[in-house]
Formats: sequence, structure tokens, C-alpha cells
Amino acid sequence: MSTTETEKICGLKKENFQTTVQGKKTDLFILQNKQGNEVAFTNYGGALVAIMVPDKNGKLSNVIQGHDNIKDVINSPEPFLSTLIGRYGNRIAKGKFTLQGKEYQLAINNQPNSLHGGPTGFHARVWDVQRINDQAAVLKYKSPYGEEGFRGELNVWVAYTFSDENELIIKYLAKTNKKTILNLTHHGFYSLAGIANPTPNVENIICQINADYYIPIDNTSIPTGEIRFVKGTPFDFRTPKPIGQDINADDEQLKNGAGYDHCFVLNKKEEGELSFAAKVTEPVSGRTMEVYTTEPGVQFYTDNWADGYAGQNGATFPRRSAISFEAQHFPDTPNHPYFPSVELNPGEEYHQKTIYKFGVETKS
Repeated sequence: MSTTETEKICGLKKENFQTTVQGKKTDLFILQNKQGNEVAFTNYGGALVAIMVPDKNGKLSNVIQGHDNIKDVINSPEPFLSTLIGRYGNRIAKGKFTLQGKEYQLAINNQPNSLHGGPTGFHARVWDVQRINDQAAVLKYKSPYGEEGFRGELNVWVAYTFSDENELIIKYLAKTNKKTILNLTHHGFYSLAGIANPTPNVENIICQINADYYIPIDNTSIPTGEIRFVKGTPFDFRTPKPIGQDINADDEQLKNGAGYDHCFVLNKKEEGELSFAAKVTEPVSGRTMEVYTTEPGVQFYTDNWADGYAGQNGATFPRRSAISFEAQHFPDTPNHPYFPSVELNPGEEYHQKTIYKFGVETKS
């Protein structure tokens, strides 16, 4: 694929993403690596709208769910569709937490809890974008004191890089002027078979997760406080197995999540190291995705609530047509003091690096 071609292979058009929201201009940005493969995103929520990578026969397809125009991004039935998430990824029980003796109340947008930073979290904000080169861009957002109920003014920088090895590298940096809590992530909805009408079910995908333990949840998806060994449960992905092998098992945890929607405690030699988290292989196309992260956990989600809504370029997204690996600290950490801390103090820097590496396996 020649990089001199003006027509972008993702088929998305910049003009369809250009408007003004919150007094800021939105647009479409396309990263292209030396292989001619593409990653496209909009600065509304940092939403990824295309990842064009080849299958085992070299055929390019879009492997991330999104929309093909800004209006649909803003009004998506899935508000977190392949967006940046903040200030707090995952759930906080009843939207309440205590910091320095004061109780804070967040908006309840996932009854009865607060989810992913609230209804106007980072997924619904227009970010400033600085292009670094053809393969990298930095998104910046200043979250004012009290936004969505959180303490402190927070400056956040997120770098998207698309390497020549087909790695989507996401690096995060944040600073605060007051002690606060922070748990950033990216909620990519990945469909390795390629988006289609309808997008195929993910249950045949072979999945491996580098975690001996996971975090059980109650029937409102809040951690019970236990950290449970995966052995002998449907949550044992230490050896690769099809996602569908156990997803419909008679298991209380799967019922609580309506499938997989759980945080896995990643095996780490040391805190904060960049290490292997997960690998998925789509057997028909041969596409693979490996996940590496510095975070202690990864939320594995099997798109249990989609209903066939429309996505980009005529695609539709039925239930369980995508998987998410949201690298993060644990859900509801502020209310579980023994979970790794999510507090950020003035003078400190929050850092995270997560890599989604796309490849192919040709063996049948």
C-alpha cells in the first residue's frame, strides 16, 4: 500500500468529523505507519474510529468499533465506544468516596454506581491535539477543579503512537494541583475479524490472560473485596482457550457481569513494569492482538450489552461482537484501602503505558 495515496484506506472523511463542540473544533486524525496501515481517531473523547491492519492473506480490515461521523460519535448508544476514560475508569460504589476526611459524591450513571468518570467524563470532552509526525499525536485536556465531582485541577496528556510493528502505543501523563484520585484507561472495542454487517461474535477467539487472580463482583458490578484464584473457574485464561468455552457457564460471577466484565490482577515481577497482559487470536482471519501494560489490572469485557446498533461504514455491532482490555487500577479502589492506591498528590506525576500489538498467525 503506497503511502503517497491521498485516499485513506480506512474510508473515513475528515469533513464528517469537523464541527464545534464546547467551543472547540473537532476533527479526524490519521496515523499511518511505514507499512501503510492506519489508526484513525477524533479528538472528541480521543475515540478511535479505525485500526486498519492485515489478516493472514494481507487483506486490510478495520478491527475497532466506532462511528464514521462526529454526530454519531457524540450520540453513540455506547457512550464509551473506543474512547479515553477518566477521571476514574470502571465503577465507584454509589458514586461515593472519601479523601482527606471529606466525602465526595459523583454522578450516578450506571445504577446505582458511578462509571468511567461520569456522564461528561473524558470520553465526552474535546481534547487539544498536537501532531508529532505521521505516526504520533499528543492529546491534551485540562480538567477543572470539581469537574464531574472530582477534586483538583488536572492536566492530562495522552500520546497515541502507531509503530511500524503495528503497535498502538498509548502513553498517559497527568498532574494535579490538589490531592485527588485518578484511574485512566482506554476503552477500545476490538473486533479482530474486522467490523462488518453484522460484526462476528467473539466467542471463537482464543484468549490468554496473564493473571492468576481476578476480582469478583456483586450484582451491581462492584468488587466484593475478595481477590480470587482463577484456577477451576471460568476465569482461568492462563492457558489460551476460546472465549466462548465457559462464557455461558452456570456461574454466579458470569451472571453478575452478563458475561466477562471483570478486572484481572496481572502477574507482575515488580510494580509498574511494562509486561505482558493478554493475547487474543481470531482463528478465521489469523489476526492477533497482544496487550502489554504498566497497570496492575486489566478489565476484560465481552461487549455484553450491545444490541446491533450501527457503526462506521455500514457495520453493525451485535451483542458480544467486541472485546475490551481496559488497562487500569482496580474498580472502586477508593473504597478498598488494600487495593493499589489511585491517589495522586501535587508534585507527583501519573504515568501509564499500554501497548496493543497487532499481528497474524498463519497456522490453521
